[in-house]
Amino acid sequence: MDSAALTSLTPVLDGVDRWAELLPLLPVLVALELVLSADNAIALAAVARKQHDPIKEKKALDLGISIAFFLRVGLILLAQWVLAFKPLQLLAGVYLLWLFLSHLWFKPSDTESSSGSSGQAPSISFARTIVALALTDLAFSVDSVAAAVAISDQLILVITGAFIGVVALRFTSGLFIRWLDIYTRLETAGYLAVGLVGVKLIGTLVVSDLHPPAWWTLLTVALLMIWGFSERKEPLGGEA
Repeated sequence: MDSAALTSLTPVLDGVDRWAELLPLLPVLVALELVLSADNAIALAAVARKQHDPIKEKKALDLGISIAFFLRVGLILLAQWVLAFKPLQLLAGVYLLWLFLSHLWFKPSDTESSSGSSGQAPSISFARTIVALALTDLAFSVDSVAAAVAISDQLILVITGAFIGVVALRFTSGLFIRWLDIYTRLETAGYLAVGLVGVKLIGTLVVSDLHPPAWWTLLTVALLMIWGFSERKEPLGGEA
């Protein structure tokens, strides 16, 4: 999710039509984006990490998130059509659920992971990683595009918000790539959040009046992150 998905921000940002009115709010928006992009960032970090090469991981994130920005802008420009085209929301929800379920099904066993590099999943192609990164962010963006265009009728301001979002996402994704190697539960926590977003997208199609409050979403993601950071890996070769 991102800050545009919080309807509680609408009264604050409503009527912001000039740069002078937006600039004082930028630090708040940046801070919110850093916090709220955690679920998306973990998913992107997990996808990029399949390169098993720090240089390729960084390059894949740079290219994938750059493409994601232009896809977000495309969603904003076509917002009215996107909102009316329900199959797109269904596809986004199914894709996020597929990411969550594939993590459960193809997760290496404890015996494989303890064997070191021999238990490491094979790298996927660089191009496929970039496409997966862009599609993953696009699926998350579908959930918030409606709120983003509702906040302000000034297109440049909405696109600025999208730019802030992808910059924050790139920063947090880079951090999570390192943290995934340290905290054993973090990847699963992130994928649980991905699954929840997928269920939410599909659920709002099936039940049109289903709109979970923003505080519930924030609390759920916060609890998942707390659980994700609750267990560290034991250092290799360390003494008890």
